[in-house]
Amino acid sequence: MSVDPSVPAAEPLLQMALRVEQDIFVIRQRGREVAGVVGLEHQDQVRIATALSEVARDLLRTTDGADVTFHVDGGGDGRFHLRADLAPVTPLPDGRYEPQSGAVSRLVDTLSVMTVEGVTVVRMSRRVPANAPTPTPERLAEFRAELGRTAPGSALDELTVQNGQLIAALDEVRSQRDELAVLNEELAETNRGVLALYNQLTEELEETNRGVVALYAELDEKSAQLRAASESKSRFLANVSHELRAPVTAIIGLGRLLADSSSDPLTTEQVRQVGLIRSSAEDLLGLVNELLDLAKAESGRIEPDWADVDLRPVFGQLRGTMRALATRPEVELTVEEPSAPAVLRTDEVLLGQVLRNLLHNGLKFTERGEVRLRARRHDDRWNFEVSDTGPGIAPELHDRIFEEFYQVPGATRVGGTGLGLPYARRLVTLLGGTLDLFSEPGRGSTFTVSLPTGGA
Repeated sequence: MSVDPSVPAAEPLLQMALRVEQDIFVIRQRGREVAGVVGLEHQDQVRIATALSEVARDLLRTTDGADVTFHVDGGGDGRFHLRADLAPVTPLPDGRYEPQSGAVSRLVDTLSVMTVEGVTVVRMSRRVPANAPTPTPERLAEFRAELGRTAPGSALDELTVQNGQLIAALDEVRSQRDELAVLNEELAETNRGVLALYNQLTEELEETNRGVVALYAELDEKSAQLRAASESKSRFLANVSHELRAPVTAIIGLGRLLADSSSDPLTTEQVRQVGLIRSSAEDLLGLVNELLDLAKAESGRIEPDWADVDLRPVFGQLRGTMRALATRPEVELTVEEPSAPAVLRTDEVLLGQVLRNLLHNGLKFTERGEVRLRARRHDDRWNFEVSDTGPGIAPELHDRIFEEFYQVPGATRVGGTGLGLPYARRLVTLLGGTLDLFSEPGRGSTFTVSLPTGGA
């Protein structure tokens, strides 16, 4: 229901005079009838009738009565309001009005004292429900006619109505009290269930916490055992490697003496066998050296020697030393010159070891094509890429190749220990960087070393 500005709010629905005690009952009765005609619900009819009788009783006592008018107005909230104005016969004390009962103001939407066309009135109002018929001028005229046809009842009739309303209110209160008792019982039962569930969950949580504490204790114990085992392995590798290096070096030296031209001449078969001995001893020495390097890295005994390193001499040295290993004419080794200024704060020796290891791997596994080393600066990092056109590595093996002693299976498998890449990654980590792999089968591999420009 929307407010129609054309509704004439000036003409009242009903006018009454309050002069004697009997009029209080009439005003209450007529107020309830007006509220019913306008469309207020039964409870709101009782509320506004009760508020009218209380205010009328106060005004009859303090101002000798009042003139009462009823109107239907459009409010600022887009709804219609039933308004009752009570104009006192004599002025209000101090121009103010406070109802004797504080509950009166809660029975209506508004209750205030205001001056209308020079007359002080006590005004109360109640919103008309949105689903009530729209009070058009024609409908308001019908309301006035209907109210004019009804005659006010006696005080006894109004008391009878009030008693009926009181009995209905008591029944409703009793019904609500019974419903509230049922709800309280249900709430108490729910609370008992919640409390039982809470206690159960608390016990389960405490049991879980005890299990977690025990698990952490076991994990700490296992971690200590793993650290001890790792330290023992590192000591074992270092000790065994040291013990093996001397005899292996001696075997290599004896092989060189036997093959020397100043020694007694050897037969062709003897030369071949001595060559096999020397080759095997050199392979074993390489394995021993890699084991020693890995043991040092694991034990934390490698300390980088930080310095500002010019990459161009480093790349030049790699270009010269690795060219001797590029023995396949079908494989081209390319070491691109880094663009100036190519300065990086790092350990030159460790960086050279990493790049040499990656280039050696590329040359070892590439049968044709090229192995390329390039360096590019990106923001505050230097990225070193070693790419090859070798057989490539399946994605599921990208992590495994950085495990110790692991080698990619396949027809292209060549000699090696499986320690080079794990050692290279440990060195890169010491230098504060990362070593990553991008590779697909049949499309080669690219290893990327990323190092911070200013060091770790």
